[in-house]
Amino acid sequence: MNPSEGAGGLATTNGGGRPDNVRQLFQASTAHSPSFFSLSRAGGADGTVDFCIPCNPYFPTPAMFDRLARELRGILTYYPSGADTIAAELCSVLGLNPQTVAMGNGSTELITWIDHLLVRESLAIPVPTFGRWTDQPMETGKRVDMFPLPEERGFALDPAAFVSFVQSRGSRTAVICNPNNPDGGYLPRQAVISMLHALIDLDLVVVDESFIEFVSSEPNPSVAQEAVLLPNVVVLKSLGKNFGLHGIRFGYLVANPALARKVRDALPKWNLNSLAEYVVFALREHRQEYRRSLQQVHADRQEMLRQLSKLPGITAFPSQGNFILVKLPEGVDGALLRDRLLAEHGVLVRECGNKLHSSSSYLRLVVRPQADVARLLTGMCQVLYGSDWYVPAPVPAQHALPAGQESPGYWGV
Repeated sequence: MNPSEGAGGLATTNGGGRPDNVRQLFQASTAHSPSFFSLSRAGGADGTVDFCIPCNPYFPTPAMFDRLARELRGILTYYPSGADTIAAELCSVLGLNPQTVAMGNGSTELITWIDHLLVRESLAIPVPTFGRWTDQPMETGKRVDMFPLPEERGFALDPAAFVSFVQSRGSRTAVICNPNNPDGGYLPRQAVISMLHALIDLDLVVVDESFIEFVSSEPNPSVAQEAVLLPNVVVLKSLGKNFGLHGIRFGYLVANPALARKVRDALPKWNLNSLAEYVVFALREHRQEYRRSLQQVHADRQEMLRQLSKLPGITAFPSQGNFILVKLPEGVDGALLRDRLLAEHGVLVRECGNKLHSSSSYLRLVVRPQADVARLLTGMCQVLYGSDWYVPAPVPAQHALPAGQESPGYWGV
């Protein structure tokens, strides 16, 4: 341990403590972290750099936000159109049949309805993963069969081993998140399709593709087109993450018409708001900006992984999501590091201690522009090592890629 380190393996400083009640904010939150609004009320949101909430920092563009601000009064004043109208436009943009789609007020609303309507008695899922996939079925009395992802394999999912696990446990539903959250592990499209066919006798197989649009390892990674042809498959999507708009609470699922209709018929008639409608009808004219934003995230992810991997004692896991999982040096309390990064450096990170089959030895860090990453790494070095060990390299100007060099994109299908 460095002589300047204090309790929990963290260096002691005379940091400012902004806000003073950081730990209380986290303890009071019903989620893993306080919201932007909670931080604002506590006086700690101004200037905070968010490495916690995984959204696209390059979309919408500033010009799109300016247009949204000009039209905000009308958006907030009037009722939205019905879900069928909004769904028809989304499906037109994505090239989907509206009969195969159900749209929800965030993907978590759809997870709730999937559990109530389609999941019987048991569900198998690799862990660690998105917490609602374990918590929701437990809350309704289902058995959750958890398949541990080994750290020594970089949390990579072995499809054959998972299929064998599901069959040996007698699970009636299987769920995989692809890419997985929090590690960003990705299963290639053909491997997922093979697994779907191997599990064709189950009641239900869900592929949660909430982060699929950040994948760069192959051009068309989604299995949504296959889902509509299979009797027991649902593919879940989240628009807030890739469009950088978590606040609109907007997700959708793709399945064969019978499964999609079963969920769609159970949803409230007015479950989508006017902001969601505005965004859906604006997508068609902003395809190019969106695709370029994803390409910039890909480049930032590679550079951020490289820089994190240079920190002493840190293990950074390769990712296909818009976040990177890191393991902290032995003996470091991730919750204390999280609190001090926010209080002393204005950096909000996601500590993974509340995830099943994870611990406070891990942080999930959202991919952000290099200027923000320099601030994160400077703060981590000061807290972990008690010094300015990290010297940030000059940050290149962020710019859109030239026409023709953007990622091929598949626009969410």
